[in-house]
Amino acid sequence: MALFAIGDPHLSLGTDKPMDVFGGAWNGYVDKLSAGFQAVGEEDTVVLCGDISWGMSLEQAEPDFAFLDALPGRRKLLLKGNHDYWWTTAAKMKRFFDERGFRTLEILHNNCHFYGETALCGTRGWFYEEDQQGHNEKVFRRELLRLEASLKAAGEHPKLCFLHYPPCYQGYTCQEILDLLERYGVERCYYGHLHGGSHRLAVEGRRGGVEYYLVSADYLRFTPKLVPP
Repeated sequence: MALFAIGDPHLSLGTDKPMDVFGGAWNGYVDKLSAGFQAVGEEDTVVLCGDISWGMSLEQAEPDFAFLDALPGRRKLLLKGNHDYWWTTAAKMKRFFDERGFRTLEILHNNCHFYGETALCGTRGWFYEEDQQGHNEKVFRRELLRLEASLKAAGEHPKLCFLHYPPCYQGYTCQEILDLLERYGVERCYYGHLHGGSHRLAVEGRRGGVEYYLVSADYLRFTPKLVPP
């Protein structure tokens, strides 16, 4: 039983917004994801760090969920990304997955999941630079509360954190999120969102007491990253 992480699959099997239009690494990306997931065992857990589907509703995203559900892995934990417009309440998503028979899909949102004795915590996070009209304090504070709720749910267990937005990269720091990770003793943090030329801005390795890793799908060449115990 192993643990993996990957972000930003940007699936579009039920909509007309395939990432192949960007060329390069994204050419044939759905087939690449299928091949990459062969590294995952049937009893393994995969955390998907947001930007799951371009669907605008659960119904539009259903073919993407079906694709993910059929991939290897006993559990796939889904985080919200900035393009996950299909995202709704946890109760509605759970009911939708149950009704469609998607047995491997679970939501990581205002909660935590356990992988053995390790708590898997996370939320979307925040990205100051995307708010062109000024910092949206209300949304930001909500994300901090969600992250802290997830970390509190972990109790005294060892903690890993998964975010969509990077909490830091070259020239940018979300200090409030970094402070939460340090305060709750998070060992490692995995994040997505950065693509293409932005990969070079990623902060990886130890910063303070936490190790950080970029897991965007195109950065990983569409193969989920093994998360060490």
